[in-house]
Amino acid sequence: SVMSTVLIFGKNGWIGGKLIELLQEQGKVLGKDLFLAENRMQNRESVAAELDKIKPTHVLNAAGVTGRPNVDWCEDHKAETVQANVIGTLNLSDLCEERGIHCTVFATGCIFEYDDAHPLGSGKGFTEEDSANFTASWYSKTKGMVEQMLAIYKNTLVLRVRMPISDDLSPRNFITKIMKYDNVVNIPNSMTVLYELLPASLVMAEKKLTGIYNFCNPGVISHNEMLDLYIKYIDPTYTYTNFSLEDQDKILKAGRSNNELNCTKLVDALPECTINEIHVACELVFQRMKENLTKDGTYPDKLFKRKK
Repeated sequence: SVMSTVLIFGKNGWIGGKLIELLQEQGKVLGKDLFLAENRMQNRESVAAELDKIKPTHVLNAAGVTGRPNVDWCEDHKAETVQANVIGTLNLSDLCEERGIHCTVFATGCIFEYDDAHPLGSGKGFTEEDSANFTASWYSKTKGMVEQMLAIYKNTLVLRVRMPISDDLSPRNFITKIMKYDNVVNIPNSMTVLYELLPASLVMAEKKLTGIYNFCNPGVISHNEMLDLYIKYIDPTYTYTNFSLEDQDKILKAGRSNNELNCTKLVDALPECTINEIHVACELVFQRMKENLTKDGTYPDKLFKRKK
């Protein structure tokens, strides 16, 4: 199944932008075999017309709302969150199903939290068969509900992304976010290194894989381990302070998901892709980051410094 014509939803988003770059590097040409959706997914008739006009073989759905500056936004914008993340997402998969178009959804793995059957530090991760057990934020609650509905579509691939990591200091990068916090919790989590996993997502779409996949690097890494790598590779003068989950809860409107996802299904499905264990993957992230920051002039003199 060659990805002869690709239509991307979420062209202005972080992951959408990275997918456009990646596909162009692979030889796709805008307006020829790569198209950027102009319509919001919740506008069913417009999306139907767009699909019928472009006739994509593959749709990549990297659209939706995560909230700015963070998911707390969704607590006060429940209807907008549902429009995009539930109605919109289901609409697009449903319209693709009617037309026999493969649809890849960049979803979330922030729908789980450590529990008695999957204790922190046990190495026993949630699998694709597990249903969401984390509902402490409206964002996660809606994402968990919509995942169960997406599972009925035979042409849809659902990728459970977690705490995405890029090789730069983009404000969307998990590393950039935690680096700028006054205090950070320290909990091991499954995470998604985009440099390794976005190319893998295109291989999955090409192969027309469907159903749910935990879309992370194997293993878990903690906030402190991540920041220690930042200190090791980027800024030896950087410092951070930890605080407890209870203290974090006091300053946030909504709860935050912490979990380990079992990535065996993903790794087994993609023998041709490099998907490193998370610590290995993150060492490589910081090596590439140092090169990137040197090139753009951020390193060594324009790095983030805490206000004294």
